[in-house]
Amino acid sequence: MRLTVKKTPAGGTLRAISSKSHAHRVLIAAALADRNTEIACCDINEDILATVRCLTALGAAISYMDGVFTVAPLARPVSAESCTLDCGESGSTLRFMLPVACALGAGASFSMRARLPQRPLSPLYGELTAHGCALSPQGSAPLTVSGSLTGGEYRIAGNVSSQFITGLLLALPLLVENSRINVTGKLESRPYVDLTLRALRDFGIEIEERCGSFLIRGGQQFSSPGKLTVEGDWSNAAPWLALGAVSEQPVTITGLDTNSPQGDKAFIHILRRFGAAVCRDASGITVCGGHLKGIDVGVRDIPDLVPMIAVVALAAEGRTRILNAARLRLKESDRLSAIANTLGALGAQIAETPDSLLIEGGRKLRGGSINSQNDHRVAMMAAVASVLCDGEVAIAQAGSVNKSYPRFFDDLRSLGGGTAEEQP
Repeated sequence: MRLTVKKTPAGGTLRAISSKSHAHRVLIAAALADRNTEIACCDINEDILATVRCLTALGAAISYMDGVFTVAPLARPVSAESCTLDCGESGSTLRFMLPVACALGAGASFSMRARLPQRPLSPLYGELTAHGCALSPQGSAPLTVSGSLTGGEYRIAGNVSSQFITGLLLALPLLVENSRINVTGKLESRPYVDLTLRALRDFGIEIEERCGSFLIRGGQQFSSPGKLTVEGDWSNAAPWLALGAVSEQPVTITGLDTNSPQGDKAFIHILRRFGAAVCRDASGITVCGGHLKGIDVGVRDIPDLVPMIAVVALAAEGRTRILNAARLRLKESDRLSAIANTLGALGAQIAETPDSLLIEGGRKLRGGSINSQNDHRVAMMAAVASVLCDGEVAIAQAGSVNKSYPRFFDDLRSLGGGTAEEQP
């Protein structure tokens, strides 16, 4: 789908969509639990549906009606006969479900699309094979797995993907033996692990953290809380908070929990550092522009915010440096390069290094045609950047937003953003 976004005044109020990060975790925990769970989740997307498909393939019964998932847990033991788990393009689904399937002893074939087969699985891959499982070669599509995971000592580098640690934290309580995950180096995207630990606590699973390691007692039972609600998504609220910072009208977002473990809530503090006005009250979080100035910002724990930080940097006087961003090269696209190329095509002065972006702000952008490279966050970034452009912004592969935010362009229209859909 090709979509054109016109520069128009944009502002107003929106409700934050449900967090797909939280939804992945609680859906998996519910499928492993002792009884049915009702999960209120007002919004679904392709990534969440990928996790639902995989859990259903393993034997869970999951229905969705009126914004609520009802999850009947899978029966155990799970059949060792091979089943197909369709991960779509969801890296979270693959990295969470792979160790879970191994812990259940389920022979499985993981199907994947787009760039997912090329995204890294090591060191998780090596740890699974070292603990009783056989996997087809990395990069295989489909990826097949057999055998039963065993407990013990696991070693995971902290600078590749926190999703590897989350997958093991979800899986290892199912084993008879105790286990330890030893994290080497700095654990990047730490807030996502905190979100996992909270979801596990909600289902009665105890994890002890000690000196850079996670200690997991074996033989634990996931205990359903009965009902729970998926919290609002800070990552997908970021486009609208950025829009408020760079446009002439304020934007208010409701339904966000400032006490959430989600690391991307840091965006409101980053916006304040740029010079935007951020107000929080009972009605939500409101952002409006101010005299924006460039800043240096490290993104080791908040890589998903980089596209929207870049948009705000375009409107800020002076230079912004976005640092420690190398892992963006391993996303749905080489996102660091995609951001630089996309904003450069719109007229931005932006330079890319192996792990950073340097942006000279305060310049007029001309608009133009870009390709999202099938990356949902690049498509959203281009749409928000349109308010800074003299001309229209035409986005090829705009439908990539369905991965995490299917109604993104509808919400943009509701805020006054002008869009026109074109045929492929």
